Amino acid sequence: MHLITTHLNADFDGLASMIAARKLYPDAVLAFPGSQERNVRHFISQSLLYKYDFLKTKDVDPQSIETLIVVDTRSSKRLGPLAQCLDNPGLKIHLYDHHPQNSGDLTGEIEKVEDFGSTTTLLITILQQQKIDITPEEATLFALGIYEDTGSLTHLTTTPDDLKAAAWLVEKGAKLDQVAQFITHELTSIQISLLHELMKTAKQYTIQDIEVVVITHSLPHYMDEFALIVRRFMAMENINVLFALISMGGRIYLIARSRIADVNVGIIARDFGGGGHSTAASATMRDITLIQAQEKLIQTLHKYIHPQPIAREMMSQPAITIPPVATITEAKVILTRYKPTALPVWICISASSGQSSPIQGIITRQIIEKAAHHHLEYLPVSDYMTTEVESLPLNATLADIQELIIEHHQRLIPIVEDKTIIGIITRTDLLNRLVNDPAHLPRDLLHESEHPSLERERNVNTQIVECLNKEMIQLIQTIGEVADTMKYNAFAVGGFVRDLLLKKRNFDLDIVIEGDGILYAKRLAKQLGGRYRTHERFKTAVVLLPNGFKIDIATARLEYYEYPAAMPTVELSSIKLDLYRRDFTINAMAINLNPFHFGILIDFFNCQNDLKQKTIKVLHNLSFVEDPSRIFRAIRFEKRMEFLISPHTKRLIVNAVNMDLFGKTDDPRFLSELKIILSEENPLPAVERLSEFKLFKFLWPDLRPHIKVDRRFMHILTQAQIAISWFQLLYLKDDCQNWMVYLLAIMGRSKLKELQSFCLRFEENPKITDYLLVQKEYADKAIHQLARGNDLANSQIVALLEELNIEGLLYLMAMARKNHMKKSISLYVTTLRQIQAELTGQDLVNLGYTPGPLFKKILAKLRDSRLDGLVCDRDEELALLKNTFPLQ
Repeated sequence: MHLITTHLNADFDGLASMIAARKLYPDAVLAFPGSQERNVRHFISQSLLYKYDFLKTKDVDPQSIETLIVVDTRSSKRLGPLAQCLDNPGLKIHLYDHHPQNSGDLTGEIEKVEDFGSTTTLLITILQQQKIDITPEEATLFALGIYEDTGSLTHLTTTPDDLKAAAWLVEKGAKLDQVAQFITHELTSIQISLLHELMKTAKQYTIQDIEVVVITHSLPHYMDEFALIVRRFMAMENINVLFALISMGGRIYLIARSRIADVNVGIIARDFGGGGHSTAASATMRDITLIQAQEKLIQTLHKYIHPQPIAREMMSQPAITIPPVATITEAKVILTRYKPTALPVWICISASSGQSSPIQGIITRQIIEKAAHHHLEYLPVSDYMTTEVESLPLNATLADIQELIIEHHQRLIPIVEDKTIIGIITRTDLLNRLVNDPAHLPRDLLHESEHPSLERERNVNTQIVECLNKEMIQLIQTIGEVADTMKYNAFAVGGFVRDLLLKKRNFDLDIVIEGDGILYAKRLAKQLGGRYRTHERFKTAVVLLPNGFKIDIATARLEYYEYPAAMPTVELSSIKLDLYRRDFTINAMAINLNPFHFGILIDFFNCQNDLKQKTIKVLHNLSFVEDPSRIFRAIRFEKRMEFLISPHTKRLIVNAVNMDLFGKTDDPRFLSELKIILSEENPLPAVERLSEFKLFKFLWPDLRPHIKVDRRFMHILTQAQIAISWFQLLYLKDDCQNWMVYLLAIMGRSKLKELQSFCLRFEENPKITDYLLVQKEYADKAIHQLARGNDLANSQIVALLEELNIEGLLYLMAMARKNHMKKSISLYVTTLRQIQAELTGQDLVNLGYTPGPLFKKILAKLRDSRLDGLVCDRDEELALLKNTFPLQ
């Protein structure tokens, strides 16, 4: 049985989420775990009684539940008797919720949790993505769920996504008058009387300069909608923080509301066994008196309510700084003397200066030591400092400090007053504050999420199911299972993970093993019936499956470079160090494939945020010094994915170019990366970017003045692109290496020796070098002869072009300026090169001709006659043969 349920005392968000989930799981049954709020019961009886078959809990056998779909909660305590099924062997749990995570929450095979104002919004988003249509009646119910949980879109927890979802529901026919009927409540006479009673019992407390109102009341029986009375009281009296303790039916109910970030009622409610958001929370207590509950509440308020500390109290003084012109050597002296892990780089500016901040950047001990290792001590720290740095004023709040250090991964924060650095707040300072004051551990005090918006670990099983086919899912599961038997950890990494998060298909599977990658590859190949190749130096292997699919296996490794632009030296490491060695943050994530942790995304460096912001960033400041070929990859990713290189990364590229690191021109990695760029569907923007970074002089130093992206140059490349596109639309069998066409076009105004020098410098394969030289030589000859006349016979066109392969022909078409030249090349590619004489060498033998040099001359004559229309069939060829080459 597949069963959809929600929490006890279900509200409209729970009900609407159940119905929305039924659209995703049409074979599932619906069952409430217990009672519902009064308005929900009325709505079901009026509108849903005969449309949906809600099972009663007594009619549900918990042991028969195979899949449990839980909406609007993750707490097993709120599932009532249905929680018995949690012990079922092999139970699959799917969770859809918008509440913050609590300790002890359920975990599921599928977890969809978003910081929306309602769970209904989350499910509406999924329905839209899957293009599942809804009826006007369903739209009305879903609108009830959103409007109730967001206070008709007015609560602080309301997000733009809630508004978008509500707008879509109106488009689908939601009737807002019916929504208002159930959401807008007028107080009854009994509720008005209770409101007056609450006003009499209300007490105001001042805790750490924050005013808090506490109300207590007792009722002999349970009353629905008490939260409505509390909300109305809060609005009438304009209260910012309100706690209500109500004794009803033998239990104590806590209702908590807050309008300010300093008081997080969700955390306070947890101390009473409840939970909720930072602005609205609740709890239910048993075996405690109202007086005891009130005393515990006051103690808890003193525990968790604190004024947010300001930067003045936390900072360390004096600030140890360094000017941007100081050298790496001078920075090492300061690090040795004062023992900091990082230094702010600053300049002295006057009060009248137009510059807003003296902070230029931050340079870390790690970067300084690496730069010294590469003998760069003479360079200024400004060349390798991190420039994306923010400072704070003296009155900055703890939330400001947390955001920079935790959310933005800034190592330290300069505290600035009157354009002068007066102190520093480090990660240690923040940690000491949080350890001594756990009330401030939540990272987003307004929305009460105790985890970063983009967590270091999250479950991406949903994306795996959505983006990968069944065979690929089974393959990566097998990869994890084999690793598990060897007590290794297996991770999918790199572009596979990046594209999965972007919901793009990428079947280039790169696996990293925490263990012996080569030994693992041998075991995996045996398991899958494939073959393997190993590379001992880099501790890598390739597993080739019977169907031709390739899996790249690498040992988790740490790379270091003996000198700038060197090939890496490899040592064993953990997955974190392996990811840190990668080129860019968007490629530095991993997915665990071991069965117990399958689908867990590993993100140590806030990479998901860069992916979301469409930003290309390096992981450390010497990245381009150690491997300059990464510059090509940065440009390729930027243009292919329509991302942007971050300002700091751009500055590091400029520094690497200025250091002349590309002078090591025998590095074949440069040409490999250039080939990939020139093989892109549209390489022109990337080529322009190469020119912007002044890389042409390193790629083509023999050209004068190192060629530049001028009008003529771009015209040639554009014509090459047009030629390639034209050829692809012909759907011919010929394979074309696009990069060769573009490279020949780039060097179209160069001589053969310059192309040869280019290939030799980058250690191109001799066969490919010869091939390029031949194509250029014959194409350059042909272009001059084609340009001389527009009335060439077909046989003359073939004679000019028959030594050219498709790359040379497309290069020739790109260079051709006149239409008659393009027409001749087009005619040859599409028609003329397929035309041959009908008579063959064997026919000549049968006719009595003696094999020898004459055969070539005869067959050429016959073909030329065919091309020029002088003969049309076999008989005419025989007649021509007898007249021109009579038998002796």
